[in-house]
Amino acid sequence: MVKYFLGLSVLKSSWDQVFVAFWQRYPNPYSKHVLTEDILFREVTPDNRLISRRLLTKTNRAPRWTEKYLPSNMARSAYVIEDSIVDPQSRTLTTFTWNISHARYMAVEESCVYGVNPDNNSWTEIKREAWISSNLFGLSRALQEFGLARFKSSVTKTMKGFEFILAKMQGGTPSRTLAETAKEATDKVKETAVAATEKAKDLASQAQKKQQYV
Repeated sequence: MVKYFLGLSVLKSSWDQVFVAFWQRYPNPYSKHVLTEDILFREVTPDNRLISRRLLTKTNRAPRWTEKYLPSNMARSAYVIEDSIVDPQSRTLTTFTWNISHARYMAVEESCVYGVNPDNNSWTEIKREAWISSNLFGLSRALQEFGLARFKSSVTKTMKGFEFILAKMQGGTPSRTLAETAKEATDKVKETAVAATEKAKDLASQAQKKQQYV
């Protein structure tokens, strides 16, 4: 049994801009799990298609409940291969990625096609498919469920990362990261708490003074 994912996303930027952003998307505040990226192969075909293969190193956090079932020396990082084909004639960017580390425990294969949005040629549409499988006896279904949930979360971060890079490229102000938003909210809570404490002290002091005059 294999878990399957299909999703359509839209970036409100032209295909040419997204094509450039694709090669510049690391690092960004939403891709801290991507440690390194290396080009293994690249060529331009006679019909002007750009074919590339990259090796990505990513963090590999297994769910805590699996720790007693997995090897204690299991690496905390994983290697992922990314193949891509850029076709300037059809204005498509097609990628296929798969993990080569720990594939026996869980294999994740992903296919993405970046093309011009049919409803607005100034936007880019992304068709994303993924297949999550596991051969670990007794835990395969649970691992596949975990892998699918983590993949969906990763897609959200990927899109936010794209938007961040595109905003920088276009000279705009990138939207704040979740950490920055959370920090601002925490600071406001602290300021409110301090102000409330000071006000309470002031009211208590005034009440005490009134009692002295009674």
